[in-house]
Amino acid sequence: MTDPSAATLEAVVRLALSEDLGDAGDVTTAATVDPATRAQARLVSRAHGVLAGLGAAAAAFRAVGADRVTFTAEHADGDVVEQGDVLAVVDGPMSDLLTAERTALNLVGHLSGVASLTRRWVDAVAGTGARIRDTRKTMPGLRVLEKYAVRCGGGVNHRMSLSDAALVKDNHVIAAGGVVAAFELVRTRYPGLELEIEVDTVAQAREVVDAGADLVLLDNMSLDDLRAAVEYTAGRAKLEASGGLTLDRAHDVAATGVDYLAVGALTHSAPVLDIGLDI
Repeated sequence: MTDPSAATLEAVVRLALSEDLGDAGDVTTAATVDPATRAQARLVSRAHGVLAGLGAAAAAFRAVGADRVTFTAEHADGDVVEQGDVLAVVDGPMSDLLTAERTALNLVGHLSGVASLTRRWVDAVAGTGARIRDTRKTMPGLRVLEKYAVRCGGGVNHRMSLSDAALVKDNHVIAAGGVVAAFELVRTRYPGLELEIEVDTVAQAREVVDAGADLVLLDNMSLDDLRAAVEYTAGRAKLEASGGLTLDRAHDVAATGVDYLAVGALTHSAPVLDIGLDI
């Protein structure tokens, strides 16, 4: 999997640290810790999950401690970790470790939570051939990292931005005057661009598949309607189920034969993986 770039990590960490340090910096640490005191800390998982964001944690410590801090990973992103596992060891001035602690833990805990939830969905559809895809329902400023975490969990990414691919949704259909009309307008203006179109009924799915759509999003359809759309399409287009999806019915939805399940919850509702810093 492709790691987030150093520039992306630096930008996210810089913003996070500016929130944490404010105008006066870490006043508690400055008052209580001798700058000459060195320490070793361990990032420790407090629960079972999938690791993601170790590079972001390292970037936080290095942003504060520069070459005074060394960060040694004991696991890799994508690893399944258990309660008590040491994820990384950090050496450096205690003041640097304490100042960077919360930013580092916020990032690695959140991203590992995304990866862990993604893995649960991936496991739920195992054996069906369907893939789990994310959406643009990401936290502002964290999209690159959150989509990376989805990949760590075994999922695949949807478009990164509105310019990467076209997705014609219901409001676009209303504006264009019909589902096929909307499809044709986008295809004419942006030939060659990946184009997905959202439909609400099997009849609409038939229309856009017959019009040449390559990817169709089946929104809030029943299992019977999903099966009907799959049968009619017969491999002529990729099909993505979306809306109203839950873990307990994920396998049933995947078993209809759709190619993807689009799950916004991967990024907008993932609980953090509890990770601590032990000095």
